[in-house]
Amino acid sequence: MELIALIALQTTELIQQTEIIHGIDSVWVALSGAIIFLMEGGFALLEAGFVRAKNAMSIIAKVMIDIVFGGIAFYIVGFGIAYGKSNGWFALDFGITTNDLGLGLTVSNKLFWFIQLGFAIAAISIVSGAVAERMKLWSYALFVLIFCAVMYPMAAHWVWNPDGWLAIRGFNDFAGSSAVHAMGGFAALAAAIVLGPRLGKYHKNGKSNAIPGHNLPLAAVGAFILWFGWFGFNPGSTLSAVGNWELIGTVVVNTFLASAAGGISTMVYTYFKYGQIDITMAINGVLAGLVAITAGCNVVDSNSAIIIGSIAGVLVDLAVIFFDKIKIDDPVGAIAVHGINGLFGTIAVGFFASENGLFFGGGTSLLAIQTLGVIAIGSMSFIVTYILMVILKKTIGIRVSRREENAGIDAVSFGVEAYTTFE
Repeated sequence: MELIALIALQTTELIQQTEIIHGIDSVWVALSGAIIFLMEGGFALLEAGFVRAKNAMSIIAKVMIDIVFGGIAFYIVGFGIAYGKSNGWFALDFGITTNDLGLGLTVSNKLFWFIQLGFAIAAISIVSGAVAERMKLWSYALFVLIFCAVMYPMAAHWVWNPDGWLAIRGFNDFAGSSAVHAMGGFAALAAAIVLGPRLGKYHKNGKSNAIPGHNLPLAAVGAFILWFGWFGFNPGSTLSAVGNWELIGTVVVNTFLASAAGGISTMVYTYFKYGQIDITMAINGVLAGLVAITAGCNVVDSNSAIIIGSIAGVLVDLAVIFFDKIKIDDPVGAIAVHGINGLFGTIAVGFFASENGLFFGGGTSLLAIQTLGVIAIGSMSFIVTYILMVILKKTIGIRVSRREENAGIDAVSFGVEAYTTFE
């Protein structure tokens, strides 16, 4: 009888311990997911500040479309494509499955869906900035549905489904430099190419005409919200708090150091290049550092994080200038921040990972799979987006009329302006 009582007591304690673990981890993931969701406010303010006043409400509308249209699409089919039973490349399921996803989760599949929703709508929100001030609202909504239902989930499947073809080859993209940022960035590139530049952006002789954003303090507040959100984005990707205290600390420190280094390097670079600090570029430098460290924040040391962020801060300015020279109009710098630095950050893991990184005696195998993976994701995103945008252009149209673009999308499409007393 004593033995039975002891076994019963141990079983009860084990059940209680398991419940405690599930409870703590659920709170951690729920809070991280909520913080990631708040990043959409950052996208809205950043992009609204970087465009002209006459189009501020339209960019906010696009971010809302990202959430509501993208969220429903990701619920109905996107989550099932990402985390359903895999053939290595694709899956097909609907809604939120109750099956074991093979990820060793200590939270419910529903809560896991919520944090993954934040990643999906962050990826499509990257595109909204690059097509600002000239894309039709309903055409954009249709693209959002396709992106969040199929395109992003496929990239997530390759990277984070335990049977995805990149996952089984050791690809390391901890929180999405590739699956989120390169995915969104190269979709933004294709969309911007098909749309063409804003009216008046380029002179007949090919020179660029600066179109400054109407409210840089607003953009800066958006950047700070995004910066804050990254401390849900990266640490939250641990998906559990219990037993991960050291990893969470590493991810938090690396995330901050890379972002700070990105801001510093952009300030220094623009000061010596232009004779003064370009604060708008410094904002993007911080974001570039965040994007670049997102893939490897779990496997690099703090010094490497600083180096990665520093390179990203210079790379973003070079990329912005490059795309402007080849007449690709990106009002907020989304392609440079997310696409180019998502590419760089993913490959940087192959060089800087403390284990298996090339600079730490690990050879070239990790570098090879990191390079292959981000090229595959970026290419898929670019090609599919380009095809979709061309189809939409030839059918329902993707660009607002010349009259609407000149007058401002807000007044024509919404009958309201961001600043009713603005002259």
